[in-house]
Amino acid sequence: MNKGNENRDRGVIWDMDGVLVDTGEFHFQAWQGTLAKNGISLTRERFKTTFGMNNTGVLTTLLGVPPIPEFLARIEEEKERLFRESIRGRVRALPGVQTWLGRFKSALIPQAIASSAPQANIDAIVDELGLRPYFAAIVSGGSMPGKPDPAVFLESASLLGVPAERNVVIEDSVSGVEAARRAGMKCVAVTTTNSRDLLGQADIIVDRLDDLSWEDVEKLQ
Repeated sequence: MNKGNENRDRGVIWDMDGVLVDTGEFHFQAWQGTLAKNGISLTRERFKTTFGMNNTGVLTTLLGVPPIPEFLARIEEEKERLFRESIRGRVRALPGVQTWLGRFKSALIPQAIASSAPQANIDAIVDELGLRPYFAAIVSGGSMPGKPDPAVFLESASLLGVPAERNVVIEDSVSGVEAARRAGMKCVAVTTTNSRDLLGQADIIVDRLDDLSWEDVEKLQ
């Protein structure tokens, strides 16, 4: 993207899983299979409590204590390998995503991905769907403090060159909505993985991005 022509007065920061793509089932199966080999059971209900977290956060939540580095490295290497294998040829952009990526690009509003996923996962999905030309920045929070810490959003805003408070975050997780709030950013929440009640801190809540209007977005800025 030609950054020289962008409107630096505002930016849009996209979460990936559950916003650009619905990868919940792929992640669940990869986590469940990997953990089962290590004597750890995982239910869908328990898995839902980890939405929006990076791998360290997921394992800390599931184990009740932070994982030792060696265990974390071994588990996440296997889990993410299984995940990337499972999405090939099967992942699709969620309704409204392509439309809004195009609208923001046409309006010269710089866009970023700010995901808790490892960089390799982000790259796999972005390239599978051909989305790279839309983004001026792609940030993995895998080695940052996990959401609801706002680190990944603040880093994305910095790379876009847009003041934090002039960015709109598009999220689906409770921790992601809270991270946007802590970053001082407006937030559009999509009910892909959580109910409207749980996403109540967001400025706008929609069931699908094709339910969102340009007037809604303009009101946030």
